[in-house]
Amino acid sequence: MGHLDHAAFGWLTPALSYLMACTGAALGLRCTVRALAATGRSRRNWLLTAASAIGTGIWTMHFVAMLGFRVSGTGIRYDVPLTILSLVVAMAVVCAGVFAVGYSRDRNRALLLGGLTTGLGVASMHYLGMAAVRLHGEVTYRPVLVGLSVLIAVVAATVALWAGLNIKSPLAVTLASLVMGAAVSSMHYTGMFAVRVRVSPSGDVLPGATAMQFIFPLAVGLGSYLFLTSAFVALSPSAGEREASASAQRPVQNAAR
Repeated sequence: MGHLDHAAFGWLTPALSYLMACTGAALGLRCTVRALAATGRSRRNWLLTAASAIGTGIWTMHFVAMLGFRVSGTGIRYDVPLTILSLVVAMAVVCAGVFAVGYSRDRNRALLLGGLTTGLGVASMHYLGMAAVRLHGEVTYRPVLVGLSVLIAVVAATVALWAGLNIKSPLAVTLASLVMGAAVSSMHYTGMFAVRVRVSPSGDVLPGATAMQFIFPLAVGLGSYLFLTSAFVALSPSAGEREASASAQRPVQNAAR
């Protein structure tokens, strides 16, 4: 059995991955709040932004954490198409859950269905990402910990969607995003602790790309998207702020007449 190190760079990768998860959750929740206050095309666009933010945050969290994953006795590479597929899955399932909550008339039913769908999708993203790992050996999993990681993913997704429906103030969104970041990180590391690797030493070159060749640049790009979009949303006036501004301008316009 190979020795597994989940934090080869110390606390750097766990801390950065948690930051990514929190940023994606915070941005997604803020966009969901904006979406529920909007109608028509504006609601759709806010929901798309929310889904892309949460999906990107979850995926980036996973692979930033994977930068610190090491197995003694073998190198690690990643299958590029499978890694990209895991990102697509993350985006698609979160989008389905967010839209279910954003447009459903029965919010409670949509919350349960969306939470289950999104949670299973997040777990699928995680294990697709793990299926993309290439090393000299055989990867197996402890079934109990796999089941626990899936349960955490479903609960975390349901809580995130509930927060998007019920939490409005910026402070509450911040606190909710910190909790969500912890839940997503817990799901990831629970899934990683389920991993067992039986190393088969070999001199053959592993297929795929190294983490620094592929994962790191993509994670940096997606992380930059999260932070830039967060700045845009923070500076973009909400519906209430636009209404207040319009109300303040009316007396001035009437007086000018």
